[in-house]
Amino acid sequence: MREEENIRLTRTGPGAPAGEWMRRYWQPIALSEELDGERPLVAPKVMGQDLVLFRDESGELGLVDRGCPHRGADLALGRLEDGGLRCCFHGWLFGRDGSCLDTPAEPLGSPLKSRVRLGSYPVREINGIVWGYLGPGEPPELPALDCFRAPADHAFAWKGLLDCNWLQALEVGIDPAHASYLHRFFQDEDPEDGYGKQFRAASQGTDLPMTKILREYGRPDIDAVRTPYGIRITALRTLDGTDTQGLPMDGSRTHVRITHQVFPHAFHIPLDAETAITQWHVPIDDTSCYWFASFTSVGGPVDREEMRRQRVDAVTLPDYRPRFGRANNYGYDPAEQRTTTYTGLGTDINVHDQWAVEGQGAVQDRTREHLGRSDKVIVMYRRMLGEAVSAVERGEDPPLVLPPEEAGRIQGPVTLDGIGPTDGWQEHWTTVTAKQRAESSWAHPLGTDG
Repeated sequence: MREEENIRLTRTGPGAPAGEWMRRYWQPIALSEELDGERPLVAPKVMGQDLVLFRDESGELGLVDRGCPHRGADLALGRLEDGGLRCCFHGWLFGRDGSCLDTPAEPLGSPLKSRVRLGSYPVREINGIVWGYLGPGEPPELPALDCFRAPADHAFAWKGLLDCNWLQALEVGIDPAHASYLHRFFQDEDPEDGYGKQFRAASQGTDLPMTKILREYGRPDIDAVRTPYGIRITALRTLDGTDTQGLPMDGSRTHVRITHQVFPHAFHIPLDAETAITQWHVPIDDTSCYWFASFTSVGGPVDREEMRRQRVDAVTLPDYRPRFGRANNYGYDPAEQRTTTYTGLGTDINVHDQWAVEGQGAVQDRTREHLGRSDKVIVMYRRMLGEAVSAVERGEDPPLVLPPEEAGRIQGPVTLDGIGPTDGWQEHWTTVTAKQRAESSWAHPLGTDG
């Protein structure tokens, strides 16, 4: 990749080509839980913009610029009162929509407040994530993805901070080959103990742990197809090794893993037979980002308390910064690397991914890459990204900026981590997943694009 193209695709501040593209979509701004407590206000930075997100006294959300339009004071320490957010410098009060409601230091009857407005943005809350729209005009409709449609008790949301550019953070999630190495475990746990943990459950249709499959089959056959929502990614591993009892397998069964890139900047992967993870990568600025994840079950309700318990000790609050990072060498243990994990970085795969993407530098220098056949999804996504950025530069709508009647057609998509027949695997898994969704209390079978 040429240096100028790398810059074009990674910089997301106001006015930057990729920044203008990304602002055409709803963006995750914060977790709902960040607004719990005595003072429901946080001050996120998104794509280089400093913002304040708050709930007013009626519980309604507001998303506004952080600097007071009077003389630029910091509204992150403002007072939540009188139906809005009040600046502590001179007492100016602003509503959720950015209107100035009061200028108490001005003379009585002053018309000044009618001429002042604080930058404000549309905001909505879905299944534990607060979303904001920072772009021009009316926001598009969100597609009818499972993570948006699921009942609240079937979803869990979490996030984490990465000290690197958003694009390399996303690219690790759409790379189907790396899991056999970066997330390799030398021993297999009891899959019954794998609830809520990625790559720990048994693959659907078998008792083979996903850890064994990834460890023993490191050259998957990878296919990638463009879809209305992004890219469908298929990784096939034909099972011709040994089973859990050490008995040979004859290749008549194949492990199928289907994941997705969901435009603009998410990936969608299986957690277990019933639950999928949709994960977005949102720039803070050009050298750091947050990932926001929605865990969505088409089966029974999720155990949100347990899933949070598994994750909260790995971060520091309130910034959700990982406890392991560059400063402590990501917790690297050479003895563990010899005997337990491929990396020596513990059993939390988020730390593995963090090391991989932060180690590329604050912004990966893609002019030095040597891509192979296993990188076909990376190449496909970069082309889609470049095309979308160019469309916005021409004044056109990029993919998935949709009116309601079209957004409702973008559903699912269906992920898969399962073992079935090598011959006719497509038809087998189409039948299995359609039945699973038909039996769901809220999901339903999808068309061929899912």
